[in-house]
Amino acid sequence: MGQDGLRYDKMVEEALRSVVRESLSFAAENGLPGDHHFYITFRTHLPGVAVPDYARARHPEEMTIVLQHQFWDLTVDHERFAVTLSFSGKSERLEIPFSAVTGFADPSAKFGLQFQGIPGLEDDGDDEAPAAVSAAATPAAEPVRDGAESEGDGKVVTLDRFRKK
Repeated sequence: MGQDGLRYDKMVEEALRSVVRESLSFAAENGLPGDHHFYITFRTHLPGVAVPDYARARHPEEMTIVLQHQFWDLTVDHERFAVTLSFSGKSERLEIPFSAVTGFADPSAKFGLQFQGIPGLEDDGDDEAPAAVSAAATPAAEPVRDGAESEGDGKVVTLDRFRKK
């Protein structure tokens, strides 16, 4: 694909990531209202991800965190968010670029998003392939933890079927 072509895949990816950014910004400024809570899944091995070494050792590829009752100092900017969480009673600061996020869910709102990857960030060597993006709007599947398969019955819409073959 030529560089001057319209990259709708990147536009959609950024638009969906802005939902995550705005949700986290709201929580940073106002806290989480009612029963709202976030499950955020991210790739631990990508550049810019800062997690404790022992957490990365347990989750070398992907990790899911929960922002509900016990999180502190949530900060958000355009490129990343940072939050302090408790791991086995020890407070740890995590920094996560939005480009590393692969899933976001708010089960209380039955809302979830899944991101398959951004070309150029993955080690697949295929920078020209469009990003696969899917959004599960209702209901959100339960988050996948430690490689377990999700059994959610969420409706997932993928963009692959609209691409030229």
